[in-house]
Formats: sequence, structure tokens, C-alpha cells
Amino acid sequence: MNLQKLFEMQAALDAFIEKTQNITHDVFREKGLALLVELGELANETRCFKFWSTKGPSAREVILEEFVDSIHFMLSLGIMRELAFEEWQITEQSHNLTELFLRAQADIITFLNSPTENTYTAIWDSYALLAYNLGFTPEDIVRAYIAKNEENYARQRSGY
Repeated sequence: MNLQKLFEMQAALDAFIEKTQNITHDVFREKGLALLVELGELANETRCFKFWSTKGPSAREVILEEFVDSIHFMLSLGIMRELAFEEWQITEQSHNLTELFLRAQADIITFLNSPTENTYTAIWDSYALLAYNLGFTPEDIVRAYIAKNEENYARQRSGY
């Protein structure tokens, strides 16, 4: 899956937000926390860890939207540290979702404390496994990312 277009779209959105919100300081840590929150929201929609409940996961499109919310912040964090790359491969390996969420959380925290190419790639690797185990294709992700990107512009214009 080629990410170049998504990195370009995210860079434009980030610039728009920075201008609209008059951001003049480094928001790397805030974006990192936002990514962790989005990961938690994604886990919550899957309900994979809710052993006490019989209610099933949210609708696939809801889960996909939460997934691409994370992608927005992953792209943005990479842009901030000049770590953009072009190709991302969804890893086709079945894993326990709870373990994948814990792995992704650990990878994000590691990256925030040591933002290197290797630690950044580790986040994408975790999300590649999540994508496969949630049943998302590259086409699903790109389509949902583009739709959410447009929604994010609309939100900024309306004073979100």
C-alpha cells in the first residue's frame, strides 16, 4: 500500500490546522497522546477486551473510522519527525486483538520517548496486524482516510 498520497494529504491538513488554530509550539507530545486515545477508542469499539459483556463489536464502518483516526495521527507524527515512508504492507497473521492493542500501545509510547525510524516503523507494523485482524484491506483504509480527512477540514472550518 502506497502511503505517499496520505502523507501529502496529512501534511496539508496539518498545515491548515496549524494556521487555523494559530499553533506556534511543538505539539508532538499532544499528538502522541491523541494517538494513544484513538487507539483506546478503537479498542473500545471492537469490545475485544470486554470479557464481562455479551454485547458484540460496533459496526465495521465505525471500527474502520476509529482505525483511520489513528492513521491521521501516525502520519502526522511521522511528518513532524521527518519519518515518512512510501510503502506499508498489511501483515496477514492472526493474533489476539487484546494483545495487538497492548503491543500497539507499547510501540507508541516507545516511539514518543525515542522517535526513530525503527520505533516509528514498529507502530505501523502493529497497525498492519490490527488491520488484518480487523478485516481491513488497503482500499478500505485509503477510502476511509480520505473521507475522514475531508470531515476534518469541515470540522476546522466550522470551529470544531
